[in-house]
Amino acid sequence: MSRPGIFERVWALNLTAKIAAVPMMLVALGVFTGGTVWTVVYSFTDSRLLPREKWVGLAQYDRLWGEDRWLISIENLLIYGVCSLVFSIVIGFLLAAMLDQKVRFENTFRTIFLYPFALSFIVTGLVWQWVLNPDFGIQGVVRSLGWETFTFDPLYNQDIVIYGILIAGLWQGTGLIMCLMLAGLRGIDEEIWKAARIDGIPMWKTYLFIVVPMMRPVFITTLVLIASGIVRVYDLVVAQTSGGPGIASEVPAKYVYDKMFLGQNLAQGFAASTMMLLSVLIVLIPWAYLEFGGKKRG
Repeated sequence: MSRPGIFERVWALNLTAKIAAVPMMLVALGVFTGGTVWTVVYSFTDSRLLPREKWVGLAQYDRLWGEDRWLISIENLLIYGVCSLVFSIVIGFLLAAMLDQKVRFENTFRTIFLYPFALSFIVTGLVWQWVLNPDFGIQGVVRSLGWETFTFDPLYNQDIVIYGILIAGLWQGTGLIMCLMLAGLRGIDEEIWKAARIDGIPMWKTYLFIVVPMMRPVFITTLVLIASGIVRVYDLVVAQTSGGPGIASEVPAKYVYDKMFLGQNLAQGFAASTMMLLSVLIVLIPWAYLEFGGKKRG
């Protein structure tokens, strides 16, 4: 009896791998997809402490968009999101470009920049709550040096509190972006740099018009990672301000948690969760089109 050929063995291995993936697929469909559908469906009900099938149409959404707390949370998310997206990419790319110059102690600098990402958001929030405290933080230290009129208390100012949270978010997340950008830069062929130097192209033009377009996949991946973190921002707010002063630093994720578990209003929380889901889809659909649609056209 002849031994099975290479194609039969490969086919058997592929079949085994597909069978092994069936439980994972069932869990994904049942838990994630099922939970998402369940949330969307019950956002059209009048559920309070427990789910109930009393349909109210779009009443929960009308109430949601008529509430100042939700509107403030959306405004804060937009400010935090735009600033976080821009500054994370710019700072991360600049740090990566500097480390790509083969500086001394590169491994040490890379570890220092990436270390904050190893901390939880709660720890980061508590650290920066202390750093930004007006009594013994930056403001207190500067005033102790003689600048008595110096003021820097963003977490206690309703107009700029979201920027205090942004500082903590950038401190933690920029290191990861730097590593992604550095990996992309290290993937650029050295001959491109040599050709640019021979042609007398300034370094900033080489980066802007040659290197950055070649790093498109890295930028897309970075964009998705940052955007997903922006929508889910919760821990930093709770650790630093708990939504204060007043409701000046509210964000959608905290609004959902408070409505569902503290306000005992499941339907309102489900409606807010559905709106967050839509915001995620707004990010994922263009990404999927750029990643897969572009490849298919190519």
